[in-house]
Amino acid sequence: MSRSRSARANRQGERPPTPEPLPAAAVDSHCHLDIIADSLSADGFPDVDVEVELAAAAAVGITRVVQVGVDVASSQWSADLAARRTDVLAMVALHPNEAGAGAATDEALAEIDRLAGQPRVQGIGETGLDHYRTGQDGWAIQEHSFRAHIDIAKRHGIALMIHTRDAYEDMLRVLDEEGAPEHTVLHCYSSDADTARRCLDRGLVLSYSGTVTFANARATAQAAAITPLDQMLVETDAPFLTPTPFRGRPNAPYLTPYTIRALAELTRTDLATLCENLTATAERVFGPWH
Repeated sequence: MSRSRSARANRQGERPPTPEPLPAAAVDSHCHLDIIADSLSADGFPDVDVEVELAAAAAVGITRVVQVGVDVASSQWSADLAARRTDVLAMVALHPNEAGAGAATDEALAEIDRLAGQPRVQGIGETGLDHYRTGQDGWAIQEHSFRAHIDIAKRHGIALMIHTRDAYEDMLRVLDEEGAPEHTVLHCYSSDADTARRCLDRGLVLSYSGTVTFANARATAQAAAITPLDQMLVETDAPFLTPTPFRGRPNAPYLTPYTIRALAELTRTDLATLCENLTATAERVFGPWH
């Protein structure tokens, strides 16, 4: 199933209620506004859709977002959005499942490289390895694409955002072989505390989504509990991974506070202090928004 069709399936039911505003501003470090709107096309989608989503997020304290591409078209759209908004930075890449399906052509990688040079593109992602949705016959091309994206990030001096599913050992092997960029983030960290320690020891930043609130994700919650605040980010991956108790309903950046409050409990951190640290880490990894 493609990500756009998955998004439609994930957008059933009413939007969850607006959470109580945060006591300090924070950043949604990974979202897909284009998929939320479900109307990505050659003409883009009306600015009002973006305005509504970002205004709703800002009203609860999520004043900045990172918009993430998964193929050439969405990467271009992400770069274009960031170019005209001071509250959005962009990341560009070919998603590992897209790569595994044959999308990581020389031409496509060259276009990602070109987009990476735009001033408000502050990261390469989401790239990585996914051995869950891509069969073994696609793993070699995934790895080739991953290595190419690492090279692009390092040459442009920007962050790397990694998608990893059922492939943490191979992901760490590739990073060790290639050398991780200075700022490397594991998007939607979903493994256990032991794997988290191995990632943290390498200086990687772990980004937690609504998954950390799921009842069947206790291992991930334990990983969050041991993650230093200066190596932690929060994200929605919207429209995916809506936090409990709204799992399965449509996700959006305005729902980030639910996950932040869960992380505050797991890390035993004052909520305002956590927000300030999440923002500081986001600014260190991605640079200034303005």
